[in-house]
Amino acid sequence: MTFPSKSFLNESGKSSPDNGLDRPDKPEEACGVFGLFAPDEEVARLAYFGLFALQHRGQESAGIATFNASGSHCYKHMGLVSQVFDDHILKDLTGHIAVGHTRYSTTGSSHVCNAQPAIVPTRLGDLALAHNGNLVNAADLREELLERNHDLVTTTDSEMIAFALAEAVNDGDDWVSAAEKAFDRCRGAFSLVIGTPQGIMGARDHQGIRPLVLGVLGDDIPTEGQPAPYVLASETCALDIIGATYIRDIQPGELVWITDRGLVSYQWAAATQRKLCVFEMIYFSRPDSIVNGESLYSYRRRLGHQLAKESPAEVDLIMAVPDSGVPAAIGFSQQSGIPYAEGLIKNRYVGRTFIQPTQSMREVGIRMKLNPLKDVLYGKRVLIVDDSIVRGTTSRKIVQALRDAGATEVHMRISSPPVTHPCFYGIDTDNQDQLIAATKSLAEITEQINVDSLAYLSWEGMLQATEQNPDSFCSACFTGNYPVDIPAPFKRAKLKFEAKQPVTTTT
Repeated sequence: MTFPSKSFLNESGKSSPDNGLDRPDKPEEACGVFGLFAPDEEVARLAYFGLFALQHRGQESAGIATFNASGSHCYKHMGLVSQVFDDHILKDLTGHIAVGHTRYSTTGSSHVCNAQPAIVPTRLGDLALAHNGNLVNAADLREELLERNHDLVTTTDSEMIAFALAEAVNDGDDWVSAAEKAFDRCRGAFSLVIGTPQGIMGARDHQGIRPLVLGVLGDDIPTEGQPAPYVLASETCALDIIGATYIRDIQPGELVWITDRGLVSYQWAAATQRKLCVFEMIYFSRPDSIVNGESLYSYRRRLGHQLAKESPAEVDLIMAVPDSGVPAAIGFSQQSGIPYAEGLIKNRYVGRTFIQPTQSMREVGIRMKLNPLKDVLYGKRVLIVDDSIVRGTTSRKIVQALRDAGATEVHMRISSPPVTHPCFYGIDTDNQDQLIAATKSLAEITEQINVDSLAYLSWEGMLQATEQNPDSFCSACFTGNYPVDIPAPFKRAKLKFEAKQPVTTTT
């Protein structure tokens, strides 16, 4: 997020660079959150494994805060979950309440001070807040807090939510009333896990743009108000890893308060139409996470079925950009009857490195992460499936690598519509002038990435494949229809012009 005339980072710690040369050619998720209320359990260790399952949502920093009779204990640092924590650190994080956070890796300014959970003292004890999302009114909220002499120590909107909550507590409210007042001051997307000495809260914004689920350790699902070891997490895969059972999603505008008396639900905002980010379905969430009773792997495979119906091709084999394109590629193969094969092998140990490759290696480019199988590709007409194209730089390199490996034709199919608008709700996307589909026609994109043909899934096909109410998703990055109003200065900073949308999604 950029404030008018100020340098400021959103909760992901991202400050958009002037160019996108070093940026990944994908939208980047902001964060994963995790919380646990479980007396007689090693909550820090369970939080560690919960964050480990959510590592795909953030690789820059990780943190865990716990609460016991003596107060709060917190450890957070830059790095992967397995790099930040060890047995010694986890043993010092004692208590029966834990809040965890993992944050995605960015370019630009990033610092351990922005790692979460955010810890803020109050008259009722410390609070620890973990946030996934982005506030669109952070500039105004920041000014309000500074005018009231709050000492903000980070550059995140997450800390502002924590201070707004602490302010209400210090004015005499209890935790729930204070949270409701704080959330009323927030506009945008937020899924929150908040630890306190008395209990733990989970909450979503009034349209449920970012995900949050509720579970319980073990197999016994308690009745509401019955004490139980409850778990809160961004996705169900974090429940699975610790042996917890999924109960339900936290609803849009809902706040759950979990204490030794059990769970109580409050509707802090009037119920509205859910607007879950559709990119959670397409790409961000793990394919083994459950949404609406089925795995996202099944949904992504249906995207491939629909894509094959809309945009068939005469080719010898179907392949995917691993790993995110695999389910849709399998679906395309199943629908078309064309064999599926692995044509690219992914190096899953490539992360951020400060050792720069030689010039000749830079020219090879993509092969540090993806290496083509020449014996599979040589002499073949290939169709490659990916989940999205943002800038097109990586796509072009992949296509060239396939041609160098001997593919006679390279066709590309994308299992989502063209990305033409930036996100303001917690996904790190480029400014609009850096989105290839906002600046070029389909024919121009086809030529730029050097494919024989290119087709995107239609917007209608994407939503149809969800088998849910199409109005229950935010798809603003494809349409420009934002469910939460964006302040004009903030909007002008990222929206540069009317998108140049392709007349059709196929060539």
